[in-house]
Amino acid sequence: MAAGRALAALLAALLVAAAQLLQREDFCRFEVFVFSRAKTEELLRHAPRCCPLAGLHQASFTISPRTADNITVMIKLRPGVSPSCQIRVKNVIRFELKIKPGENVTFTFTCSTPEKHFIMEIQKNIDCVSGPCPFGDVHLYPPGLPRLNRTFIWDVKASTKAGLELKFSTPWLRQIEPGETCPDFVSYNINSCIDMATVNIGTFCRNGSVSRVKLLGGVVMSLHLPWDSPLTTSGFNIANRASIKRLCIIESILKGESSITLMSPNYPLGFPEDELMTWQFVVPSNMRASVFFHNYSLSNCERKEERVEYYIPGSLSNPEVFKLSDSQPANIAGSFNLSLQGCDQDAQNPGILRLLFQVVVQHPQIDENVTHLVDLSKEWNMTVTIHLEGWPKHVPLMSEPICLICKDPRTCDRVLTLVSGAVYKISFLCKDLSRLRITAEKGISCVDLRWCQRKIYSLSVPKAITQLPIQLHKFIWKLLAPDLINVEITSPSLKLQQHVPEQRCNTSYSYSIASATPETELNVGVFCPGGSIEKIQMRNNITISLKTFSKGFLSESNYQDLKMSFVPHIKDECIFTVSPDPKAKVYLQTPNWPYGLPPYVSISWYILVPSKQVARLGFSKDRMGIACETGRAYVNIKEETLGAEETVCREDELLPEPRNMYHNFWVNVSNCKPVDKTQLTLQFWVTFADKQIDLGVILAVVAGAGVLAAIGLTVCCVKKKKKKNQNPMVGVYNPNVNTQVPGKQGLFTKGRKNNESHVYAVIDDAMVYGHLLKESNGSVAPEVDVYRPFDGPIGSLPPSPPPLSFRKDIKHSSNAEEPPALTDTDHDTYTFAHQKSGQSEDNGDTNEKNNGDMSMSLLENKEQDGLVE
Repeated sequence: MAAGRALAALLAALLVAAAQLLQREDFCRFEVFVFSRAKTEELLRHAPRCCPLAGLHQASFTISPRTADNITVMIKLRPGVSPSCQIRVKNVIRFELKIKPGENVTFTFTCSTPEKHFIMEIQKNIDCVSGPCPFGDVHLYPPGLPRLNRTFIWDVKASTKAGLELKFSTPWLRQIEPGETCPDFVSYNINSCIDMATVNIGTFCRNGSVSRVKLLGGVVMSLHLPWDSPLTTSGFNIANRASIKRLCIIESILKGESSITLMSPNYPLGFPEDELMTWQFVVPSNMRASVFFHNYSLSNCERKEERVEYYIPGSLSNPEVFKLSDSQPANIAGSFNLSLQGCDQDAQNPGILRLLFQVVVQHPQIDENVTHLVDLSKEWNMTVTIHLEGWPKHVPLMSEPICLICKDPRTCDRVLTLVSGAVYKISFLCKDLSRLRITAEKGISCVDLRWCQRKIYSLSVPKAITQLPIQLHKFIWKLLAPDLINVEITSPSLKLQQHVPEQRCNTSYSYSIASATPETELNVGVFCPGGSIEKIQMRNNITISLKTFSKGFLSESNYQDLKMSFVPHIKDECIFTVSPDPKAKVYLQTPNWPYGLPPYVSISWYILVPSKQVARLGFSKDRMGIACETGRAYVNIKEETLGAEETVCREDELLPEPRNMYHNFWVNVSNCKPVDKTQLTLQFWVTFADKQIDLGVILAVVAGAGVLAAIGLTVCCVKKKKKKNQNPMVGVYNPNVNTQVPGKQGLFTKGRKNNESHVYAVIDDAMVYGHLLKESNGSVAPEVDVYRPFDGPIGSLPPSPPPLSFRKDIKHSSNAEEPPALTDTDHDTYTFAHQKSGQSEDNGDTNEKNNGDMSMSLLENKEQDGLVE
């Protein structure tokens, strides 16, 4: 009895569930079967838990396409899905079902979620060649289809002498790249069929600007709908048009500011050989359109040339022909057409012609007619690039507001590069110029040091760049020098400050300096103006990058003083010359911070110490912090003074304690090859203080000055007394007299042996060193004798005179003859100095005549010597 009551309750529950299913929107037929108790238990045992009716009752579908519609329905498993769900047709299990025109098929699914397992294709064939075409709106037929992911396909066959037009209802279509999906998963795919060839015109989503597509010959149109899409209409109609004489025409209507991306047919595969297609852009006359080619490739042409042609209403040169590599027209007012023309390709190596481009429509800019003159005619080896902020790493989205830079009214782009040697007139199509930046690069090279050693190059930003209303992002100087030629960077007035954690730069710009060789790359550091580094000498090729941080650079750029020159080879990798501010604490650190010096690199600093100050040198840590695998690392400190001792520390020793330096000094850091995970990074500081002079030193200096003054006074008194006793005319030997006097010839006509040029003109009695011969009374008794001629051999040159000679005044007769002119070879190289005598009027006249010159040639002024008495 209990079992009978349970079975009755189960049957009642089944009837209630069946009644609820009958109330669903989609009409389903159910049949109630009465099984024995054993059969019922078996069915319940094998039924899935998720659906208590599975295996017992399922919804059925009936599809019966009419013969005249020529529609075929195909249901098949989704690719990559296991066959865990089947199609049941008259108790026959299938995994796919094909329903042809005129058939009537009823079926069910063996699972409750068939949309996860099956897809459906509904294909309608339309023959416009043998009969009339059913032009007009295209409907989604037949109705009552299962809720599966479905694709409607319209295969229209037409003559190549006629054209077909697919006209889409709003909100029109938007072309997408292959592999891209639409937000609502509803997509259209258009293929053109010419003879036996099929060309993929493109894949499109809803909500775009493509309003019409005209094709030559047949077309295969596909609409892909997800299983839960509420779409009930196709959204397009088909119309008949005359032959378009090209592969296709795509019309795009652009309203207001917008941006669209379009691709050539078969993209990213090749455009058909020797084909022609056209894009028609409908743009309001008060708007401006610009075209940008973002990706393209060319095929190998045997005949003709691949090109694009523009038809612009009002242009005097229609069509305007461009290569795909050219900058495309911009700032076009109103509507225009763009055509792509292929060529006859090489049969062996055809290549691929493809194109992806963008059309941007925007309002005219207020300052579009304002041009800015950029004069680069006097510059050389320099490029200037104007671009959006973040370029080239950040590529702006095509949907972002566009900023264009124009070389002329029709040549505009998001990135514009200007080269030296020309003058440009540029304008901007951009609402916000603060989004634009300038990056410039200039190369300076030296091949022969003899030509460029004395030349000094100014590393300043040209006025042609700073006057633009665009912020300078970076200016790069690339300094190229061959072996044995190095680069010297100086900042004479501003000097440079190294950017370190304890001494940060707060200026509107900075310099990043790096050197590079095939073996070593060395980041010297970041520097800004207003420091203590006067000079940096580096080996190899150098890159200096000026980077700005604010608009304040425009005012500070007028005071740039960075300069460079090429110098002979230096032994160190880098040498800094530092002249610190006596009132500041200067921090200096090794290059390549914080990654460490490269192996075997040597760096030196030359620190200048003012004469009245003392420098104090200290290191920021007590050890180098590395272990060497090969070689040794050293720190050398040495003052630049005679006898100064050199302090040397190895990597395994403590660094020196802070010490005073009284003269200019050197600090050198030389690296070894460190073991893994250890790097050589050093930082040191320098301060200054006034020298403290000891009191004992001052007293000693004063005493020494007093002694010297007393000695000087004594010498002056003795000398004055001596002058009172004797007032000789002194003959002083002048070794600086040029013995080769030009223009004076024929002084000695006789040979050396036949004249008396070797005889002294005047010999004073006091010539003998009388102070060495003293009598008992202390008076000077020089040896006096008559001059005796020299009897020894006589050379060709006169003997050198003694360093000091005294003589008596000699009066010459008034009729003495003027001696002949001196020759270049026989002029005696000594002169006689005449002492002044305030009591001799003649001597005063002579001094006045000679302007105070106390030296004159004896032989040249023989007559004047006779007058001075």
